[in-house]
Amino acid sequence: MRIVEEGPMPAIHGVVRWRACDLIMRLYEGFGISVSDDTVYRALKALGFSHVSARPRAYKQDPAEIDAFKKTFLPAWRKCRQCSQPAHR
Repeated sequence: MRIVEEGPMPAIHGVVRWRACDLIMRLYEGFGISVSDDTVYRALKALGFSHVSARPRAYKQDPAEIDAFKKTFLPAWRKCRQCSQPAHR
């Protein structure tokens, strides 16, 4: 519980947030126990921790930056004049 509350030190542990695989590795290195992801998640839930997942949508973007990035050249494909005229019957 202490390890999870204190969180990882990026310079030492190489991560900014604990994942199940990171905690499994720490348990194995520290205590010689091998557990599954589900066991770690159940134990964390029982200790009152909640699961944090990746943000499902993009961060807010600056509309001016989006407009500046848009392409301004004409499309490469154009309709030819012959194709737009009705066929002779």
